[in-house]
Amino acid sequence: MRNDLSSFMDEEIVIAEEQFEEEIVNISRVSKTVKGGKRMKFRVLMVVGNGNGLVGIGLGKSDQIPNAINKAINSAKRELVRVSVRGTTIPYDVKGKLGATTVYLAPAVPGTGLIAGGSVRKILEKVGVKDVIAKIYGSHNAINTARATIAALTQLMDPVDLAKLRGVSLKQLFGI
Repeated sequence: MRNDLSSFMDEEIVIAEEQFEEEIVNISRVSKTVKGGKRMKFRVLMVVGNGNGLVGIGLGKSDQIPNAINKAINSAKRELVRVSVRGTTIPYDVKGKLGATTVYLAPAVPGTGLIAGGSVRKILEKVGVKDVIAKIYGSHNAINTARATIAALTQLMDPVDLAKLRGVSLKQLFGI
């Protein structure tokens, strides 16, 4: 029992010590109207990833931008998700939806590049994929777009696991 627990703790420590790249997606000034007037704060949307299939997004709000950035980074590191990557692209087409935003992600052949805009591009860069075509339908709100992208990426499964789940071979699944 102790060995199982210690190996789990070691794995958590490795994830915590791993190097992450951080990028600001959006900074906006927000205000709250109170009795004495308006109270101004800054809201920061950050994306954090290791470039090897691990990515997270976070929001932070504070009176000063550096404090909001630190809060967003901590929030993003708590919300990390593992993404199935196949070479330099994703295994298959996937859609993610949140609110009025729908994000469509499709794999592309090597050399195509990252054809995406806004927060989708920044998230895919941090995941570590280099050849993906993306399209945003509906609202282009940065926060909803980022969350819809994460929702799409979490739907991805490893092709081998997907073939086992469906009870078919990889050749039948992808028509290779």
